[in-house]
This record gives sequence, structure tokens and C-alpha cells, in this order.
Amino acid sequence: MSKYIEMTHEEVISACKKYMNKEQLAFVEKAYEYAEKAHSGQKRASGQPYIIHPTQVAGTVANLGLDPDTVAAGFLHDTVEDTPVTNDDIKREFGEDVAFIVDGVTKLNKYEYKSHEEFLAENHRKMLIAMAQDLRVIMVKLADRLHNMHTLDHLRPDKQRRIASETLDIYAPLADRLGIGTIKWELEDMSLHYLNPEAYYNIVNQMNSKRSEREGYIDTAITYLKDTLDGLHIKYDIYGRPKHIYSIYKKMVNKHKDFSEIFDLLAVRVIVQNVRDCYAVLGAVHTKWKPMPGRFKDYIAVPKANGYQSLHTTIIGPGGKPLEIQIRTQQMHEVAEYGVAAHWAYKKGDTQAVEATSAGRKLDMFREILELKDETSNADEFMKSVKSDIFSDSVYVFTPKGDVYELAKGSVPLDFAYAIHTQVGSHAVGAKVNDKLVPLDYRLKNGDVVSILTQSNAEPSPDWIHMVKTSRARNKIRRFLKEQRKDENIEKGRNDVANLLRERGLSAKEYLDKDHIQKLLNQLNYHSEDEMFSQVGYGEVSAIGIVNRLTEDLRKEEENKKQKELEEKILNAGQTTTEETKNITPNRAVMHVKHNNGVVIQGVSDLMLHLAKCCNPVPGDEIIGYVTKGRGVTIHRTDCRNVTDEAAKEGRLIDVDWENVGERTETFNANIEIFGYNRSSLLSDVINKLNSLTKNIKNISGKVNEENIAHIYVTITVKDSQQLNEALSRLRDIPDVYSTKRSDN
Repeated sequence: MSKYIEMTHEEVISACKKYMNKEQLAFVEKAYEYAEKAHSGQKRASGQPYIIHPTQVAGTVANLGLDPDTVAAGFLHDTVEDTPVTNDDIKREFGEDVAFIVDGVTKLNKYEYKSHEEFLAENHRKMLIAMAQDLRVIMVKLADRLHNMHTLDHLRPDKQRRIASETLDIYAPLADRLGIGTIKWELEDMSLHYLNPEAYYNIVNQMNSKRSEREGYIDTAITYLKDTLDGLHIKYDIYGRPKHIYSIYKKMVNKHKDFSEIFDLLAVRVIVQNVRDCYAVLGAVHTKWKPMPGRFKDYIAVPKANGYQSLHTTIIGPGGKPLEIQIRTQQMHEVAEYGVAAHWAYKKGDTQAVEATSAGRKLDMFREILELKDETSNADEFMKSVKSDIFSDSVYVFTPKGDVYELAKGSVPLDFAYAIHTQVGSHAVGAKVNDKLVPLDYRLKNGDVVSILTQSNAEPSPDWIHMVKTSRARNKIRRFLKEQRKDENIEKGRNDVANLLRERGLSAKEYLDKDHIQKLLNQLNYHSEDEMFSQVGYGEVSAIGIVNRLTEDLRKEEENKKQKELEEKILNAGQTTTEETKNITPNRAVMHVKHNNGVVIQGVSDLMLHLAKCCNPVPGDEIIGYVTKGRGVTIHRTDCRNVTDEAAKEGRLIDVDWENVGERTETFNANIEIFGYNRSSLLSDVINKLNSLTKNIKNISGKVNEENIAHIYVTITVKDSQQLNEALSRLRDIPDVYSTKRSDN
């Protein structure tokens, strides 16, 4: 993983000076000063002053050459979310464009949502819709995520994995679709580092082990190439191209290849002045060396959806080794590295100016996003559609006139038909691929020429829903079928809900009255009860979900009753005073835990209590009490895998807290795992480091796998979570150790 070099405020302004006038620089400087004042006194998880983060975000967008509004938004992007500053304040001080960008990257209020998943989905939908209206929103968000990924070491391992997974699912594909290779590769490599550190460092180790040999081979290949290209009498630049770790990992996993079987690990890039020279270089290369069959790709004639253009060929190079060569113009290279930013032509923040450039093709994605917003009923469905239609691998097919359409991999002719127009899809009766009749469920391949056969009286079939690959086609089919059978679906949906209520011993008449229905429509954002019941009847929304919403207050009342009974049992187990009962929350009893040759709960002298062995909580951890019949209360970390939603529903969880954290003298066991490359003295280095941090190593063991990766298990004693986190951080300073984590074993 490349070392991240933080920019200072002065360096950001210096980057802006390359393309901004004095008035624009003053505007950007004002944004920095405003953000610095707003974030005054705040610190990040790393302990650094908070202003460092927005400075890096502004620096990234400045290095991409974006306009003053975007750089200003980079400085200001967290002010509304993390300080008393409002979006109206931003609009008043910096204008509507900056305020729109800041609002686009500002998270929603998480307390408005029932689950973290729903909160994330709504945030992503908000951001993507804002991005579809103004590209600059995603440019700031990508810069924000880039710096956050570089500072993940300061977060808990579970948060690291969650953020890395989100980055790989959402932000790296966005960077790819915008053609910003410099950000895409970095996000992917860092995500792999946290999601699969063993695979990441295994690839790094293999790349480093033969680095000098590989570099020597590239130098030799470049020397041969220069001799060949000099005879063409053209201007060119040539250099070795480093292979990115995540792309190697994907090829090893998806194509079941060994590291040694990846041909394009060795690559050379040639930059020339124009397209004619690109093909001249290709001809010279193929005349000099034999090309490998099936390894030539012409992305100049048929660019990728993100605007990427280049010639790729793999030849049998010097010494009989495969060598990939990429050939492109300087302009193509800038597009490959900086994507839409290479075409930046904003005037007043809308996308019209960019659309007029060759970057306009990228905006097809944004039009699709706006279509999906209208065709999906909730945030979760919207995000699933975006991932399947826009962020998935693609297949490129042609119309008989030569127009290129990009579809999700696995698409069939019906997906192609609906991509052309809704009416073409709805009236389709057959398809031809490469002038041959094929069934409508034929899987399209790259380069297929597709034509759709239609009849004016034809209609979509319910079977098509399971046949198509893209959400766009599926949603259009569903919409047609819903309209055709709307009355039937409304009646069926209402009956399904009523029958389910009766099965639970409840009155359908009582729960399907005007007040209950209106409340439900407001919660689920339906325009009418007919719309809601038609979706139930069609099967798009479950009757159980509707009934659960209708009976939500009743179920909460029953849960509160159970909770109060549990609290009474626990409090009656000991002597409680009026003062102690003040600690009881409306939902659960709060108890203060202390550990001294056993664990005592304040005010409950005869209740058994012990620390869980599965997660070994230590002072400073967020903890929860788990009530077990006959065994008292077990104290777990809140992130322990044994603390389940089922236990919460059964009313077995009670709020607990540590007493006098930071003033304690006793110690607690903690299990940790250490991963690194095996070498002589690695284990002794680990032991020496641990001895300098804690004087009591309770247990240590380890193993080495076939790839020479060492996995060391240690049990140590610590006073609190702060000392434990310090130990984990310091262990990562040992040479060849690439990951440490707290173990639940």
C-alpha cells in the first residue's frame, strides 16, 4: 500500500494557483478559514486536529484541477455534519453551488432510521441522486473516502472491514465509471488490505521477491522497443507500468490462476501524439514480436463506458516471456488517470458543459440513476438496482447500425430491448444475434450485433421478470404487469393482510381503519392505499411486513411489559434505594460493574455475575449484560457475536457500565492475533515488543501456512481497552507484521 503524503494548507493553495485567478484563490482561502474556525478544538480518531481531513479532501480535488466551488466544498464538506454550521450558513457565505455540494455529501440523521443498513442505503441514495444532478458531489465524496481509507488504522477492526467493504462496493466502482483510475486503484488496493490482509500481503511479498528481476526484464524490453520505435520517426514516451494489487487478486480468484500465470504483471506503456501513431506502434510491435492469441483489445475503436481508450496487446517478448504493452495518446492517458476531471468544463455547476465534451458518455450512468430513483420503491431496492445495473461487470453489444450499448454481464436480448426503449421491450417477440435467431433468454456476449423482433399486439409475460438481468428491464416489466392487473392485485393484497391479522387473533376492521392506514402510508411513502395493497397483491411487498408495521405499537407495548418485569426481578434480587432507582432508564436497568476478585453489581448483592470468556471484555469496552436463567448475568462486549438480536427480543439484555475506568489497578485477559511474514526472529521480536508493553504474557502460540504467512495467537493482561489498543498499534510497527487484531477466541 502506497505511503500517503498529507498536504498542508499552503500546498493546497499552491496547487490552486496553477489554474485559478486571485479572486478565485481568495474564495478558496475564505473557505479554509471558515472550516478551520468551525472545526476548532475537534480531533479525529487519530488524535490529529480535524482540519487536516478537509484540507486533504480539498487538496485531492485541487490536484484534479476542479473549479473553486468544488475546492471550497472540499474544505467545508464536514461542517454541516460535525459542527453547528447549517447549510443555510454555507449558502449565505459561499453560494448555492457550494451549499448543494456540501449537502450532497452530508449524512442524514441516523436516528430517523430503524437499522444501520437502512441508514446507509438512504445515505447512498441521497448522495447518488445529488451526484446525478451535479458531478462535483461525487468528486468531493471520493476525495473524502480516499483520505478516510488512508486513516483506517485508527478505527476498530470491525469498522475497518465495514468501511472497506462499502468502499469496494460503492466508491471504487464510482471512480471506475467516472474513469478516475488514480483514485480507483488506490481505493481497491486499500480495501483489499483491510478485507483480506493475508491475500494482500501474500501478493506484495511475491511481487517484492522478484522485483529486481522484473525491473531488469522491463528495462531490457524497453531498450528493444526503443530500437523498433525509433525507426517510425515519431515522438513517443515509454515506461514500465506497475500492476495494481487488487487487479492481480481478482485475476487469481476469478480465473483461478496462480501468481506466476498472470501475464500482464509485466507491462510497458507507450504514449504517442495521435491515434495514427498508436496503430503504427501496434504494427511495429506485432512485426517484431509474436502476439499472444486472444490477448489484443482495441479500446480506441470501442472505448469503455467510462471513456477509457487504449490499445492493449500481449506479446511473447525477450526471453520468451509474456509482456503486455499499452499504447495511447497523451489525451487518452489523462482521461485514463483523471477521468471526467480531464474534461472539466463546468460553468455554473450543471452538467451541460461536461456533456458537450467526450466525457458526456459517462453521464449515461447518471441518467440511469435518476430513472432507477423513479422506478424503485425504497432505498434498499434502489441500491441493489444501482449495484446490479451500473456497478456490475459489463458486456458491450451493437445495434445493426453500429451503436454500442453497455449492459450488465449476463444480460439477455430483452435487457437490450428495454435499454433501447420501453416500447421495444414491451412488444418484443424474438431476437437475432449476429443475424441468427436466438431465444429471448440467450446470454449476450461482447461484440454481439443484436436486433429485436417486435409485434404491435405483443405484451410482456410474467416469466420475463426472472429472465432479465438488469433492474431497469425488470422494473419496466413489473410496472406493465401491475397496471394490467391492478384491481385484482389491490383486492388480493388487502385480503392477504386482513387474513394475517385474523391469524394473529386481531381485528382486521380495527387495524385497517382510516387512521392506521394513513399512518402506514406516511411511514412507507405510498401515495394511496390502493398503491400499497397492489404491491402486496403483486408480491413486491410482503403482507407480513405490512402487518408488522400495523401492529408495531402493540408489539412495543408487549416488549416494554416484559422488560419491566425483568427489571423488577433484577432489582428485587437485592436492596435498592431511591437513589439507585434513578439509574433505571425507561427501557433497561443500568448497573455499574466493578471487578475485584470477582464481579459485583452495585445494589444487587446476591446476583451471580461474570465476564464472558468468548469476548473477554476489559474496562473501556462498550458492554452489555446478558441475563441467563440459573446463571445470573454475563458481561459481554456489545460487538460480541453471541449478543444476538434474538436475545434483545426476548428481553435478556440489560445495560451495564464500568465503574471508575482509569482508576483501576487489577488486570484483565485479552486475546490478540498477529499476522506477518515468517522469518527468523519474528516470534522473538513479537515477545520483546509485548514485554515492553505488558509484563504478563499468559499464553503464546502460532503456525505458518504454505505461503509462509505466520499467524501468532497471544493472551496478555491489560488494565483497559486503551492499553490493549496501544499494544495492537505498537505490534504493527514490527517489520514484516502486517496486521493485528483483537480475537474473540
